[in-house]
Amino acid sequence: MAARLHVGNLPYSATEEQLTELFSQAGTVVSVTLPEERFTGRPRGFGFVEMENSSEAEEAIRKFDGYVMDNRSLRVEMAREREERGPGYRSAGQGRSGFSGGGRQERGRREGGRGGRWAA
Repeated sequence: MAARLHVGNLPYSATEEQLTELFSQAGTVVSVTLPEERFTGRPRGFGFVEMENSSEAEEAIRKFDGYVMDNRSLRVEMAREREERGPGYRSAGQGRSGFSGGGRQERGRREGGRGGRWAA
């Protein structure tokens, strides 16, 4: 049965190919996933590596936890399952943030003028 690893503190320049090559030293890599920021498309600095079985995953943890890649010390551990979120859960960016938004309102301004106390 495949075992999924969480790889933290990745350099932002890391690619799926680099992680596949690195982790294949510990066994068979089934898949590599590097999540990106939703709006910018930039890497988030962590990823998931799925190894063929748990013994290969343990070997990868032993070999690569603390491994330095592009001056960053990797943190490798078994991935935890995502917690179920109830119906009232809101993730960041959803719902109201407390900021009412909106721009400045144009009150009592004359076209082409500065308005306010500087009006001629």
